Amino acid sequence: MSTKKKALYISEEVTPYLKESFIGRICQELPGRVQENGYEARTFMPKYGCINERRNQLHEVIRLSGLNLPVDDTDHPLIIKVATLQSSRMQVYFIDNDEYFQHHAVTDLEIRETPADNDERVIFFTRGVMETVKKLRWEPTVIHCSGWITALSPLYLRRAYADDPTVGSAKVVYSIFDDAFEGGLNPRFRQKLGLDGFTDEDTDILGDEPVDWVTMNKLAIKYSDGVVAGTENVPAELLDYARSLGKAVLEFHPDLDKDAAPIVEFYQNL
Repeated sequence: MSTKKKALYISEEVTPYLKESFIGRICQELPGRVQENGYEARTFMPKYGCINERRNQLHEVIRLSGLNLPVDDTDHPLIIKVATLQSSRMQVYFIDNDEYFQHHAVTDLEIRETPADNDERVIFFTRGVMETVKKLRWEPTVIHCSGWITALSPLYLRRAYADDPTVGSAKVVYSIFDDAFEGGLNPRFRQKLGLDGFTDEDTDILGDEPVDWVTMNKLAIKYSDGVVAGTENVPAELLDYARSLGKAVLEFHPDLDKDAAPIVEFYQNL
């Protein structure tokens, strides 16, 4: 039985499954570098419709698929696909659903091309990751979330899954990237979270107005153990908020895709 620490990565984008971007490259390379420092790593990301399954050798994991996840009182089937990232031999799991992540007509990511669904899309993605990790019985030491679409993960981990033996004791890290969306999420977003069992106190930071990008990041920060400036131009307001809550903060390091030492030290000090 392996005694290695385990790092679970929940990522908005991962290269090479999508067009290369800064966040995609970091989320591709960082887990591999962390593995070189004695961890086991696995990654989860959305199965956006523009991902070429054949070219990237994705295949469905039948034993993990088939669960129906309720979002706003409607059940949505969860489909899990997996591929191996050749550079690091790391398994990448994809959260798939025909309604939220299979818009074949889009040329960009659904979170940008069909933003009206983003409130439910992020709930489904977060629940899908949590339930799949439970089924895998893979117990991470640290869970590192990157990008705003992962911003609900700390809330779910600290409230809905706090007593779960698989993920409940993991340290939670949230990386803020330059991935702002315009406007706000569906005005019923907070109400839909309430249907998942969250109290008004759990989600008080969301307020009564449509939730914008800054507020989503503040929600993630509130329930994380550590916060990472994923890009150089992270709003000072967010890092100041993290510090005001006593969170550990790692300033921007431009070469985390090449040298994981700062992030490994950060994990170990949480």
